[in-house]
Amino acid sequence: MTASLDERVAEALARVRADIADLSGGRRVSVIAVTKGFGSAEVLAAVRAGADGCGENYAQEMLAKVGQLSEAGAGVQPPWHFVGRLQRNKVRQLAAHVAVWQSVDRVELGGEIARRAPGARVLVQCNISGESNKGGCAPEAVPGLVADLQAQGLDVAGVMGVAAAGDRSRIRREFEQLVAMADDLGLPERSIGMSGDYRDAVESGATMVRLGTVLFGSRA
Repeated sequence: MTASLDERVAEALARVRADIADLSGGRRVSVIAVTKGFGSAEVLAAVRAGADGCGENYAQEMLAKVGQLSEAGAGVQPPWHFVGRLQRNKVRQLAAHVAVWQSVDRVELGGEIARRAPGARVLVQCNISGESNKGGCAPEAVPGLVADLQAQGLDVAGVMGVAAAGDRSRIRREFEQLVAMADDLGLPERSIGMSGDYRDAVESGATMVRLGTVLFGSRA
């Protein structure tokens, strides 16, 4: 008999939790189910399986899923994490729904979030790989941005980063750089690691991983 979506996601999340338990040394690591490219059924499956939140990269896709869940009468909205590049003009639409803004990379964006969602919980995204196709501010800009966001009344909980693909030693080095930065700044959250490298992220000190395909399978 073919397993249901709920069963498949629950089994996948259980395997991830077991990996984390083996690698983390007992440290609590949140699992954010990245539902980009999947539907509201996957969001519900992740919630039922016990994911710590759901992450979206695109404003319109997230808003569509919020609406679908409401229209279906599911009575469930996960803690939504916005994890993609964000334009200031999208903040107003998202403000009522986002629990954690993970991709804040400039003070102007922080100012708009502070205006629309005072005291919001945010992470500063740092471009740890130095690649132009990845979001985030430069590493040397992180301390100043953290201070500016805090001055705007935002709850700066930590940092987020995306490592370069491929070279495992480079991935580990970039993750460790971000963890050290969070330590220096006294920030508790380190959102690093995706489906292909979350084990390295956990060993490097992640407190949060962002997982899509390892939970749901390939995107269409």
